[in-house]
Amino acid sequence: MNKIAKGLLTVTLGTSLLLAGCGGGDGDGGNADGQVSLELFSNKSESIDTYKGLIEKFEEENPNIDIKLEAPPEAETVLKTRLTKDDLPDIMSIGGNATYGELARAGVFHDFSDSELVGKVQPSYVEMLGKLVGPDEEGTYGLPYATNANTVIYNKEKVEELGIEIPTNWDEFTQALETAKEAGETPIYFTLQEAWTAMSVWNGVAGNLVADDFAERKNAGEATFAEEYDEVADKMLELLDYGHKDNFGIGYGDGNNAFASGEGVFYIQGNWAIPEILKTNPDIELGTFALPSHDNAEENNLVSGVDVALAVSETTEHKEEALKFIEFMLSEETAQTYIDEQKAFSAVENVFQEDPVFEGIREHFEEGTLTSFVDHYYPAGMGTENLVQDFLIKKDKDAALETLDSEWDKVNDR
Repeated sequence: MNKIAKGLLTVTLGTSLLLAGCGGGDGDGGNADGQVSLELFSNKSESIDTYKGLIEKFEEENPNIDIKLEAPPEAETVLKTRLTKDDLPDIMSIGGNATYGELARAGVFHDFSDSELVGKVQPSYVEMLGKLVGPDEEGTYGLPYATNANTVIYNKEKVEELGIEIPTNWDEFTQALETAKEAGETPIYFTLQEAWTAMSVWNGVAGNLVADDFAERKNAGEATFAEEYDEVADKMLELLDYGHKDNFGIGYGDGNNAFASGEGVFYIQGNWAIPEILKTNPDIELGTFALPSHDNAEENNLVSGVDVALAVSETTEHKEEALKFIEFMLSEETAQTYIDEQKAFSAVENVFQEDPVFEGIREHFEEGTLTSFVDHYYPAGMGTENLVQDFLIKKDKDAALETLDSEWDKVNDR
């Protein structure tokens, strides 16, 4: 067990695992008439409406179970804080990233290893979650539900008007950006007021340029950002030159609205941004392709990961009801509804994303030419998004890479 997990255990498990389950912070979550109340905690504001609809259907089928949805800002920070207060939600819908790995190692999630529900999801994504937990911990502490794609979203009408062919390597991509710039368009619409949006670009570039065992070698003292992220940093700065006049003054929501209104030709974001764009302009025609950061077209894979993992508190007093909700979520009908509304991809077997907007990246899923989000394997608490945002503002590559190295080491030494 690494030092991060030990720190969590020291802070939380000394109290939480000795006490009764929290029931979402409402006592035992039940009452005298047999009604059970469960809390569903989600880290995605984009899926609030979808979850509300699914919860309504579940409650109709299970009138003795009430589901309360919580989807706060800064959800991961909130979840960690609640863990220290012995207030873990009954059911969690969270990203498949380093925070998931930390919590799983801390022993606060139900283990699905012996559940038939594991057989309903694609093994490759189960393995992806397992890698986040690490080789020293046996168990399946969450079920992959929705998967995502870090992609380049583009305005089809503008691309066609400019005569741009969809690029397959770095040179073709920069040529497309030059074409857009020369035509007086904003080639890439950035939303860097919010630091996390920089990671969509960072992951898209690094996913095809950095070896997928970087984190393992970094932890072993065999790799550094300074040595292996030099090209990533250069290409990040090159892309920044194709932004608009206020790259750091526009946030995610305003950026979605601006792109929907015709500002910008390309938008480097995840598939999760597409429903938000369409809310503003349902008539806009969008396309997607994998960010071709490698010079060799054959080396350009699609960055994909577990966008939503479903987990259940090990100490909930209503585990049977919580697992019943998980079973409902994993039904093919429910999973199809989720990905249709969220423009996502499903980890549930036999559930497919057929929306034409994803025609440009569908072959990556069919052929398995996928690579992971690099930052999912960085230590949680490192604050990578803020470090990357600061790098893009100051444009001091050497200092930025050295800081990434030192911050990684600081977190692991705690």
